[in-house]
Amino acid sequence: MVKVRDLGLGFNSDEIVLFKYCSGSCHRARSNYDLTLGSLLRQQVITPGPQERVLSHPCCRPTRYEAVSFMDVENTWQTVEKLSAAECSCIG
Repeated sequence: MVKVRDLGLGFNSDEIVLFKYCSGSCHRARSNYDLTLGSLLRQQVITPGPQERVLSHPCCRPTRYEAVSFMDVENTWQTVEKLSAAECSCIG
């Protein structure tokens, strides 16, 4: 449960909404690509640049989203599409 104004989207509202997000480990979903990339990074066969962040494992991310509706301080209903995670999966 979070305040709408804390979402960082510029809405001025005192409402509290349910923001669902994805988290968790995806190590069981590692592919040959992930295993190879991890090995090459450990051996320093490839090295990321100073501004790069290379992940050698899949990430838990939303695969489907839900819209969230709320009333702002002007008593106007607002709907934000694709805001809250509806389904999660290991991506990458």
